Amino acid sequence: MNTLVIGGGGFVGAYLIAELNTGGHRVHATKLPGEEIRGTCTIHDLDILQPEAVSALLEQLKPDWIFHLAAQSSVALSWKRPQLTVDVNIKGTLNLLEAVRQLAHQPRVLLIGSGEEYGPVHCCPVGEDTPLHPGNVYAATKACQGMLGEIYAKAYGMDLLCVRAFNHVGPGQAPMFVVSDFCRQTAAIELGQQEPVIRIGNLSAKRDFTDVRDVVRAYVLLAEKGIAGRVYNVGSGKAVEIRGILDLILAQSGAKIQAETDPAKLRPVDVPVVEADIRRLQEDTGWQRQIPLEQTIRDTLAYWRTELAK
Repeated sequence: MNTLVIGGGGFVGAYLIAELNTGGHRVHATKLPGEEIRGTCTIHDLDILQPEAVSALLEQLKPDWIFHLAAQSSVALSWKRPQLTVDVNIKGTLNLLEAVRQLAHQPRVLLIGSGEEYGPVHCCPVGEDTPLHPGNVYAATKACQGMLGEIYAKAYGMDLLCVRAFNHVGPGQAPMFVVSDFCRQTAAIELGQQEPVIRIGNLSAKRDFTDVRDVVRAYVLLAEKGIAGRVYNVGSGKAVEIRGILDLILAQSGAKIQAETDPAKLRPVDVPVVEADIRRLQEDTGWQRQIPLEQTIRDTLAYWRTELAK
């Protein structure tokens, strides 16, 4: 299988490339100049905001599968840089869809969206047919990406699936995301690089966390078995309070640590509870979660202890 990972230089990219390597795929991956890609693949520099470059690469590679990971994926950053978020997540996706439309050979495309698209919900778990009410700039751009994907799939008969991925975590994730942030701060405190105080945001929010290694298995299974034109939630199916995440991290540390609220970590709008209904994913692919949250936290703490000790 000739497979292209767009945005392979990001957190999820390395894990997806490794999963595809395990399956014997011939993997190509794109990155921005200056980024690095981990894993066995052929690397291509690509800015998805340059439509001619996107079209040229697809014409050259003629991929069977395309995983579209390239995105500005931070909710917090989307409030600070809304224009960048719109450009990458909407215009970049449109450039990809146009390039795919013009190919003689139609690949299977997975557009990776977000559980944030649902916004404030009154009933959990939330299914794929729940109306979208995005509550932040990032979520709005991902909802638009999905709508564009559905339009192109129907109008041009493209073999396309939309994924709404809920919070995925694991070793190597940037510390702008809550689990990695708490693990990094804990490791820094253990190493004497930070005073014994963790800066926190809203601990009462509940989120659906899944290990990134389980998430990429779901992506590959969807590419293999998913039904074209469908939307799929990818998550654990269980929401966990952020306070519980912090407790799990502190329980795995021998340091005495206090928590203090940092106003900079509070969002202008924060959804209280997000939990995925993943029955469609499970029924169509047979996917099951394999890695418990405790192991994810243990591995992420170990990653940051090693990184900060260098």
